[in-house]
Amino acid sequence: MSSTDRYLQRGVSADKSEVHEAIKGLDKGLFPNAFCKILPDYVASDEDYCTIMHADTAGTKTSLAYMYWKETGDLSVWEGIVQDALVMNLDDMACSGCIDNIIVSSTIGRNKNLVTGDVIKTIILGAQRFFEDMQALGVNMHSAGGETADVGDIVRTADVGFTAFGRLKKSDVIDIDIQPGDLVVGVASYGQASYENAYNGGMGSNGLTSARHDVFSSEYRQKYPETYDPATPQHLVYSGSRSLTEKIMVDGQEINLGKLVLSPTRTFLPILSKVIKSHKSSISGIIHNTGGAHSKVKKFLHPGTTVIKDQLLSVPPLFEIIRTESGASLSEMFQVFNMGTRLEFYVRDKAVADEIIGICQGFNIEAGVIGHVTTNNTQEQRVEVHYQGGIYNY
Repeated sequence: MSSTDRYLQRGVSADKSEVHEAIKGLDKGLFPNAFCKILPDYVASDEDYCTIMHADTAGTKTSLAYMYWKETGDLSVWEGIVQDALVMNLDDMACSGCIDNIIVSSTIGRNKNLVTGDVIKTIILGAQRFFEDMQALGVNMHSAGGETADVGDIVRTADVGFTAFGRLKKSDVIDIDIQPGDLVVGVASYGQASYENAYNGGMGSNGLTSARHDVFSSEYRQKYPETYDPATPQHLVYSGSRSLTEKIMVDGQEINLGKLVLSPTRTFLPILSKVIKSHKSSISGIIHNTGGAHSKVKKFLHPGTTVIKDQLLSVPPLFEIIRTESGASLSEMFQVFNMGTRLEFYVRDKAVADEIIGICQGFNIEAGVIGHVTTNNTQEQRVEVHYQGGIYNY
């Protein structure tokens, strides 16, 4: 069975094709090729300004956090879930140029019979701690409160989401205009950034349905039936061989495998803020490799343009574990998972690329030129990923 078939039978989509089909006729905002939809300044009706609002959740990563918490009692994984949901909003917005004075509201749903009050407290305080950490790094954000609901009839364990709002000058918007000759600077999702307190395996909040079911063993199928849809074929539910508390060595550290998969989605806001402030005029586009992973940029290319990624950063151990357990092809892996590179800057010259790499290294984050942009002899938008002697086309 192909990975695509496994995704569909588990009730998920790797490319969100149905969503894209549903919204394709909708208004694309003031800057149709920006990473996020940009709206007029409905707040103050200032022609020089615009607004942006973004909503996202941690997705099914909460199901894995729930299991790990039940197995270990470790509440800290819920702080990671908060960061997952926040970053999926904030880093998308930053790719459009919104890097400061962001207002955030939460929407949390839980099954009260299973998810206790100390979890809710951890989630709420975790959000505040994240805001304070970002403010210390020069990125200001403000809580507008939110909604916490006990909805056990529709939420099996917990669902954690945020909505973020920002206002910025139109001249500060990054309207993606990737051109042949551009260089691609890739930024690592793994390692330990200077603003992180532990090694990060590189996982974001995409592909978790596949990762948790393909990696972890059938013992969790019986123990935690509340963590999966009972309509899912049983042979696709926790069909791996690994344990949540299995110890593995990564980067000289011993880490529980469950916690490695639950690594919080790294925020690149400190990097994005510095780069945009100093190099905006030299940036053709910024891509956050979330849904669609390395094929994500394809949606933002002009017809007849190809992105060739032929000098990738290292693929960290976590994704090799997922690939081994799932049996997925490399082509599928690069379309579902960031594979260690979750942010890309498209820039016009090598000197700017080198300066961006230096900014990343200043935060102890690996970065490098991973590819370039060229033309093709069709009207198609194409992405090529070169890895271990293979070429994967999207």
